[in-house]
Amino acid sequence: MNDSAGGDGGAPGADTSAGDGTRAVRAGLPEPVKHEPTLPGPVFAAHFHLPGDPTGPYTYGRDENPTWTHLERAIGELEAPGRDDAETLVFASGMAAISAVLFSQLRAGDVAVLPDDGYQALPLLRAQLETYGIEVRTAPTGGDAQLAVLDGARLLWIETPSNPGLDVCDVRRLVEAAHARGALVAVDNTLATPLGQRPLELGADFSVASGTKQLTGHGDVLLGYVTGRDAEAMAAVRRWRKIAGAIPGPMEAWLAHRSISTLQLRVDRQNATALKVAEALRERPEVTGLRYPGLRDDPSHEVASRQMRRYGCVVSFTLPSRARADRFLDALRLVDDATSFGGVRSTAERRGRWGGDAVPEGFIRLSVGAEDPEDLVADLLRALERSAD
Repeated sequence: MNDSAGGDGGAPGADTSAGDGTRAVRAGLPEPVKHEPTLPGPVFAAHFHLPGDPTGPYTYGRDENPTWTHLERAIGELEAPGRDDAETLVFASGMAAISAVLFSQLRAGDVAVLPDDGYQALPLLRAQLETYGIEVRTAPTGGDAQLAVLDGARLLWIETPSNPGLDVCDVRRLVEAAHARGALVAVDNTLATPLGQRPLELGADFSVASGTKQLTGHGDVLLGYVTGRDAEAMAAVRRWRKIAGAIPGPMEAWLAHRSISTLQLRVDRQNATALKVAEALRERPEVTGLRYPGLRDDPSHEVASRQMRRYGCVVSFTLPSRARADRFLDALRLVDDATSFGGVRSTAERRGRWGGDAVPEGFIRLSVGAEDPEDLVADLLRALERSAD
């Protein structure tokens, strides 16, 4: 676990034999202390008492904070249960975490392989990497197409399931191929969450995610994290965090840790409802390109079922036109038109409005929340009917 977590190896959340719900509820909690809260409150401190030589875990607020320590341990216990070689670092956002891995591991002359159908900000990262003299190659997530451009790479970046298209690649296969060529592998685990997929168990070197999404689940926290299993590589990530100063506030870190205790409840409810939604949408003639890895006839289901324990809360599909999609979104009552995903309140948007994703104008990314499934399905079907006018 995270070295900064101290010698608390017997913490209640560290039991690898426990179920997901038990581990989520107990993750990262310190040993009980009489008259103290179960989860200590956020520590607001720019500096700490530091007489003598600067030794010890907490010296300056840009480097460490006790609230981060609890959260980093909690995430580590979910991403890499039972692994003594894994370390987790938290960041101010998912993009801060992604940037920390890419810019700490790559140098001028290196080759990075990215998905060409991934998160919308990846093209911005590609442009920045190229200004530093780093060659960037891209290929689609589906069909393990990144295999074809791996030769000579220093780092392979995988996003599975991909956002927003929900393609899935075979992580083990890609990791084995990348490692055989001497490349590091990072997996964006945002959409799957640690309860749906554990990239380090699949052989990856880094699991990276935006904690803004389903990990925290309430749409009120910006957060990111990196969990890695190579001490030298993680030291470079930590150094980048120090240099860039992309650190989370203690309140955000505390809110994130508090939210993790309900992660299994939220994920299971949202995943089950997402499957019901996908099944209902599959019956609609105006819906095309429906994707959800949990559907047995989804193109990604076979590989997803081998490496995922849960399939996520996002469903994507296409309506016949931009106008139809806009009318559909306007007609929804239980679904907010918003650009994030993973929250307890369902959200949806027409992704083409941003201009960065290679999707049809009528493409909808729907994030299923914690509403009653019958109510949500009814709202979606009603909005489809009303939008047909």
